[in-house]
Amino acid sequence: MNDEAVSRHMCDLPGWEVVDLEGAKRLCKVFSFRDFAAAMAFSVQVGMLAEQAGHHPEILTEWGRVTVTWWSHSLGGLSEMDFDMAGKTSLLLKN
Repeated sequence: MNDEAVSRHMCDLPGWEVVDLEGAKRLCKVFSFRDFAAAMAFSVQVGMLAEQAGHHPEILTEWGRVTVTWWSHSLGGLSEMDFDMAGKTSLLLKN
């Protein structure tokens, strides 16, 4: 996915950022929670969403925060699916 397409998609993902790790562009966002239990519950929701889609992120769960990183491992960067999954991840907090 070229830089122009990435920029267009980012307009729909408030709070997400594009990071370059190990030569691959990735979508990353840190979500804040009141405690570890709430962070863990959110991590489980993200995991279930990922499993249903067959597309799996990196999830780092810490006390009061969860960092979710989406990218397409097989492509070595970003795809439409990553932007879709990032949007769905954000929506988990609105339900």
